[in-house]
Parts: sequence; C-alpha cells; structure tokens
Amino acid sequence: MPGTTLPATTAMESSSGAPTSTDTTPTTTSPTDPSAGTLATEGGATTDAGSSGGATTAGTTSGVGSTSDTGMGTSTSGVGSTGDMSGSSTGVVPCDEAMCPMGQFCDQQMNACAPGCNDDTDCQNQTKCDVLTNTCKGCLSDADCMLGTVCDPGGSCVPGCSMKQPCQNGLACCTDQCFDLLVDLGNCGGCGVPCMGLPNANPLCEGGVCKLGMCKAGWNDCDKDPNNGCEYPGTCKCTPGAIAPCYTGPDGTAGVGICKQGTQTCNQQGSGYGACVGEVLPNDIDICANGLDDNCNGVKDEDLDEDKDGYTVCKGDCCDAIGPNCLNPDLVNAGAFEVPGNMVDDDCDGVKDNPVPACDAGLATNSGVPTDHAKAIDLCQFTTENAQGQQKKWGVISGTLTRADGAGAINANARSIRPGFGTNVKPQQNVSLSVLSTGAAADQTDTNPNYVDFQTGWDNGANSAAPADWLGANGGAFPNAPGCPAAAGNTANNSAMLKLRIRVPTNAKSFNVQMYFYSSEWPEWTCTPYNDMFVTLVDSQGVGNPADKNIAIYTLNNQKYPVGVNLVKAANGLFTQCKNGTFGCSGFNGGNYNGCLGTTGLTGTGFDIVEGGCGTNNTTGGGTGWLKMSGNVKGGETMEIRFAVWDTSDGIYDSLVLLDDWVWSVQASQPGVQPN
Repeated sequence: MPGTTLPATTAMESSSGAPTSTDTTPTTTSPTDPSAGTLATEGGATTDAGSSGGATTAGTTSGVGSTSDTGMGTSTSGVGSTGDMSGSSTGVVPCDEAMCPMGQFCDQQMNACAPGCNDDTDCQNQTKCDVLTNTCKGCLSDADCMLGTVCDPGGSCVPGCSMKQPCQNGLACCTDQCFDLLVDLGNCGGCGVPCMGLPNANPLCEGGVCKLGMCKAGWNDCDKDPNNGCEYPGTCKCTPGAIAPCYTGPDGTAGVGICKQGTQTCNQQGSGYGACVGEVLPNDIDICANGLDDNCNGVKDEDLDEDKDGYTVCKGDCCDAIGPNCLNPDLVNAGAFEVPGNMVDDDCDGVKDNPVPACDAGLATNSGVPTDHAKAIDLCQFTTENAQGQQKKWGVISGTLTRADGAGAINANARSIRPGFGTNVKPQQNVSLSVLSTGAAADQTDTNPNYVDFQTGWDNGANSAAPADWLGANGGAFPNAPGCPAAAGNTANNSAMLKLRIRVPTNAKSFNVQMYFYSSEWPEWTCTPYNDMFVTLVDSQGVGNPADKNIAIYTLNNQKYPVGVNLVKAANGLFTQCKNGTFGCSGFNGGNYNGCLGTTGLTGTGFDIVEGGCGTNNTTGGGTGWLKMSGNVKGGETMEIRFAVWDTSDGIYDSLVLLDDWVWSVQASQPGVQPN
C-alpha cells in the first residue's frame, strides 16, 4: 500500500508484543491522496488516509502500557492505560438507561431514573412504549392493532379501518368502519349503497343485494312483484287451485338464455299463491365453455373480469364479483398469496390457508445456482416471465450471482447455503439460510467452502464498481454515519451480489426478510474509511421506498444510516453481538460503545476469536443480530431485488451477511431495518 513520510523516531511492536524504539531516518513513499495526511491502516501502520495494508515506517509502539507519539498529543494504549479523551470528570455520575430498573427510564433533566419507559420491555400487557413521552400505550400506530381496529390519538386500539389497516373476517372498510356488505342496510353490496324501503315494506339486505323485506302491518305482496313493494291492503285473494305464470328473477331475463318462467298455484284458502315452481334463474357467472348463456344476459360463454384484477373466472379467478363467499374480489385470484389464518382461498387453488411448502432442504452448501439461494431464504414458488391465465402466479422468475455492478462472476467461496452459522445462529424459518461474504462464506467448522480467518482476512480479487444507480442517487459517494471519514474511493472490493427477479402476489403491498451482518472491522476499524457495506436495492413501483432503492438502512430522526459497522455511531441496539468498550482505536474518530448485548451470536463463527481489537474489546469482529428488513411493492408487478456486500477502501478484514425468512404482507411497511 502507498505510504507517507513518517517521523524519524517511531514506536513499533516487536514480534513478542514488547514495545521497542528505533531511531531511523525518515522514509518516504508516494501517497495515493496527497491531501489526505496520515491515517492508521488496518494492518496497524501509519499510511496515507483512505488506504490500508501498504508500506509502513521502521516501527510502531503498541501493547501493554506502551506510549506512542501520534502527532496529536501523547496517548497511552494497552491494558491499564487511560484513554478518556473527553475531558476531566466532574464527579457527577450521569444517569444511564442501563442503571434504571424495568418500568423506569432515565430522566435527563432530573439526571435520575423515573417511572416510565424507554422501550417496549418496560411495558406490560402487550403495550408499546411511546419514547417521546416515555409512557406505555396500547399502540403507537395502526400496525400495532389487530385487523379491524386502529390506533386512536390516545394510544388505544379502537374499532375502525383504513387503506393500510383492513378489516377482519373479510369485512369491508367503508368510511373508516368495518361492515358486512352482505347484510348491512347502509352498505349493501358496496360501500355507500343503502337499501331504501319499498312501499309498505321494510328494507332488507340479503347476500349483498337490496330486496323486499317484511310487509308492514295490514299490507301484503299479493302479486309477488318485489319492485312495487307490498301493494295489497289486506289479505291476498285468488281462486283456490288457480295456476298463474311466475318469475322471481331480474326483469328482462325471463326467456333469455337458460332462464324461463315457472308456475304458481293459489292455495286452498284463496288467500294467495304458493311458491313459483319450475322457474330457471340466472347463474351468478357464465360457466366456462359450455355453449350456454348461463347468466341470461344474451351472451354465451363470456369471460369477464368484473373486479379488474387481471384474472377472469375461466382463467383462475374464483372470486370475481361480490357474493356470499366473495367479499374482496380484487384480492382473490390465481396470482395472490395465501394470507395465513383469514379462512379465504386467496390463490383460488381450492384450499383455504394452505401455505407454499418449504423448499430449502437438501440444498448443496456450495451451490452457485441463484434460485437455490432464493429457496434458502424461503421464496418457494417459481413462475415464468410470460405466464398467462391461471398459470400467472406469483413467484421467482430468475436470478443471478455476480459482483456488485451486475457483471463478472463472484468468487465461488464467497457464497454458500448453511443450516446455521456458528454454534447458536439458526435459520429464522425452515432449515437453511443464504450466506454472502467478502471473504469465505463459512464458519470455523464449515466445509465446501472452507473457513478462512476473517482477520486479516482474504482478498479474493472479485472487485467491481458499486451499483451505479445506488451510487448516483447518493451523489457518487458511499453514504456513511455522521462523524466518520469517507471511503477511499467507490470500488466495491471482493463484492458478492444475489439478484432475484420476482412476480409479486396480486394481494401483497410489502415484504420483509431477515438479515444478520457481521464484520471484522469491529472494533478497531470502526468509524474509519474501512466501513464495509451491505445494501439491498429494490426495483419496484411500491410507494414509500427510499429514493436510492436501498432498504438496508436504519432511520433515526429523519437521518438514514446504511448497514455497516459504523451503525454504532447511529444508535444503540443495532450492533448487538460484540463486547462493550472502546472502538475505532486504529483511527481518529473512535469512542466508547455500550450497545452490545453479548457474544453468543459470535460463538463458533470465527468472529469470536480473540485477536487485535481495542484493549479488552478484542474479538475478531462483531455482528448486528437478526434484523427485520422491509420494503414496499405493488401487487402483480414484476420486481427485482439485489443483495450486495463488499469491502470498502481495501480487500482485507472481511464482512459477511446471512439472509433468511422472506414473508409477504397485505399491509404496507416502513422501509428499512429494525431489531427483530
């Protein structure tokens, strides 16, 4: 790596770890960026800022109790040293959330724990924590409420609905309330369609159609014509045994197609006629290809798409118009996914609530087949680009495994399919997960491909440009956490990318997939130019996705932070599998981090090996834990999604991502990542 001019005397660490001092003449090499000054590199040497792994000077000093001249004052590192750069202590211990018991939060004004909450664990009875007021509420948004209820301003789930919060049990949402369109007098067969009472009769909604209800006292429907209500003031009279033609179907349909009149007979009392016998009424739909006009509208074998969902009755739509078993026709067809537990045959395959069978068992660990990796993340239905009619189902159409720019093959050891990772990390659904790595996609006991130490790592040479559309949307530079230095260039070193082309279910509005990011840049190279990156780019017509297409982001106070080791600068709770303590000790923008929850997620992965680090914070790397990553889609569209990971600013100190548990949803999402 190109270097810079170093001081004549500098400390260096001997092979035994003991500090030594060497007086040499200055050594000069050509820097890659003449304006960048000096910067510590991932190999531990002083170098031109924005580069790593290159030439060093005669020596450096580190280790137990050592002191080095950094050019910015004298600092001491190692066991027993003091590294507090923030100023002198006032003697007052600041309030910290970790000090507060369950059910309390840290009141910054009082500098003391006070009753309330700072996250959901402080709340009981399945309530949510409103972090703005530090109070527990029944809900913070509609998504916290059951279907058929919405979150009111007071934080309680109350009956109601919206475009994003549908009703339960197939009810329809009309003016923010749920109604049964089959029986509701004010919304009969459709929102805002009232049933008006006919003369001398009560209104009735039956099967989503306004009908003649019971006659009022003293009136009767003697002519059996529902259109004129109860027309007879008194008891109906006719000649006992008299036979008259009758027809109870819609006007204009008798004698059309299969429809015909019947007969009715006056009862023995002469008080009225009996039932209409022998009449043939129109079917709700025209039966496919039988040569008959079954719905009596004058057209044989018509194949309409009444709900305009792109599927006709003869081409797989079992719910094309509102009826007794069809309350939401536009959400039910052969292209829909089965919504668990709604007791509806959403995909018109003849079975209610039957999920797509699991498909991730028996996959080769070193598979280079992109659709095998789709199966590993539980996308288990496949289709073709130009499928028609009943065969036009949702599913994976195709996929590729390439470098981050979409061209060139990735290193074969950079992708794998595993039954877990390390000792404790298991698939979030079914039996497999997909792994993409900037080094080897393997833990310490894995084979095919085999494990390679993540630190210093393995430069596999699969370099490329970063995704052009994402880079352009970010002004030609890698986005980063505020306060951390920019990357040294836009090259995606050792990149690996999985791209899938998918037809979206017609009833889906969003999806989510589980991700788990590891990096050996933690802790010493955190908040340096070596912020290895993971992006998930969604090409979709879905509303609300980020402008740069990347949903592998965390949003806090309208600031978006990309997934990478620099998440520790964004907020606690995202980078959790690590040791608390000093980070960034190989750079100039480090600090202390207390968001780690433990290292069980590192055990057996290779990221748990004790090497390097910052003092006692000395594991090979750290990880986020499982994060739920969501994005929005438009039902029935063909979307593309790209999962890409790469080394930033160099080709060593490797990073890795696990992917699993793809799930569709009928509700829109807030795109981005959240702790799972």
